[in-house]
Amino acid sequence: MIDIPPALVTEQVKINGTAGREFIAALPALAEGFLDRWELRIDGRSMHGVCALVLPVTAADGTRAVLKLQILDEETEGEPLALRAWGGDHAVRLLRHDEPTGALLLERLDPDRMLSSVADIHEAVLVIAGLLARLTSVAAPAGLRGLGDMARDMLARTPGALARIPNPAERRLIADCAAAVREVVAEPGDRLLHWDLHYENVLAAERAPWLAIDPKPLTGDPGFELWPALDNRFDPDDVHWRFDAMTDVLGLDRERARAWTLGRMLQNCLWVIEGGRSPAPHHLEIGRLLRDR
Repeated sequence: MIDIPPALVTEQVKINGTAGREFIAALPALAEGFLDRWELRIDGRSMHGVCALVLPVTAADGTRAVLKLQILDEETEGEPLALRAWGGDHAVRLLRHDEPTGALLLERLDPDRMLSSVADIHEAVLVIAGLLARLTSVAAPAGLRGLGDMARDMLARTPGALARIPNPAERRLIADCAAAVREVVAEPGDRLLHWDLHYENVLAAERAPWLAIDPKPLTGDPGFELWPALDNRFDPDDVHWRFDAMTDVLGLDRERARAWTLGRMLQNCLWVIEGGRSPAPHHLEIGRLLRDR
């Protein structure tokens, strides 16, 4: 019997509606099929993120791994491309991949040792920066979604979103974020981006102190990678330190990185405004701190 965590069911129904329910309903048979086909044996408790069921398994040759099952969409379909391009260098290794379903067999890391457990936030930020410096040194493979197209789409949607914001200061801030993106959209970059490297997407391993997991990859400028480390474990007094530390380690032009980070805020704000909600106050605060510096 495959254990499906209730929290995964809740998240899938919330995010994907009917498609999420269908995915959950199909999971037991899907998991059993890959356990049989790839000769795997479950040897631990089920784990999950927002979108994936992760089963700890042992292969017939004794290799300890995890089987990851998730809905295929524009964010997840590029994961095997990115993991192959990185080849286990500062990222989890891809062992097998089933293209029709998106199922992944990944090396087993230590789920009980996340970077989020490091109490010293500056130490954690520098770990993120070091991982990003290596990951973004790789040219993006063909077939990934591109930051240029994403940015142009955001700019096209901005006027409609601005019309739905009653607060003049918030409206001005989001308009300024769009203006910053316009300055850099013509040069969106060609690096392989992780897109979601926050403190819970970094795990410890025997072969390396820390490795990145769960990329939502795209092709673009490394400046677009900094937002998660500012957003997660948010501290308004630490935003400038984190931003400066990451741009230093990655060797980024600070103004371009600022523009692309404001672009991440614009992306988040568009999602919530178009969903009928208000931007998170701490997202607005990050934007103000970077804009007004």
